[in-house]
Amino acid sequence: MTSDLIFALAGAAVLPGWMLLAFLPASPWTRRYTTVAVPVVLGLVYLYLMAANLGRTGGGFGSLTEVQRLFDDRQLALAGWVHYLVLDLFVGAWEVRDARRLGLRHVLVVPCLALTFLLGPVGLLSYLGLRTGLRGTSIASRPRGQR
Repeated sequence: MTSDLIFALAGAAVLPGWMLLAFLPASPWTRRYTTVAVPVVLGLVYLYLMAANLGRTGGGFGSLTEVQRLFDDRQLALAGWVHYLVLDLFVGAWEVRDARRLGLRHVLVVPCLALTFLLGPVGLLSYLGLRTGLRGTSIASRPRGQR
C-alpha cells in the first residue's frame, strides 16, 4: 500500500466520524466510530509506520531539529499526519460527550468541532472557553428532559 493511498484512506476514515459528531452526537454508532473503531485502526497504522521507519532518519524527539528530521521522511510525516487525525477526532468526541454530560446545547459545540477538525488545539481551547463561559447559563443549557 502506498503512502498516498494510506493518506487518502486515513482522511476518508475520519470524515464520517466528524459528520457523526456534528449531526448524530447521541448515537451509539458515533461513540463507537469516533472512540473505538477509527482510533484502533488508525492507531495500528500509526504503530506500523513508526515501527517500520523510526530510527532510519537520524531524527528523534529531543530537539526541534530532530523532530524536523523525522518529518523529512515521507513515511514518518504520514505517521505524524495519522497521529493528528486520530487525536483530533478523539478530542472532538470528548468535547461532544463532555458537552452532553454538562447539558450544553450541541449547536454551540459544533463550531468548536469544526475548529478542532481544522486547527486541533484552537478547537479544544474554544470548547473549553465555551464550557467555562456558558456552563450553567440558560443560553448553554438544554431543558432537563432533553439531556
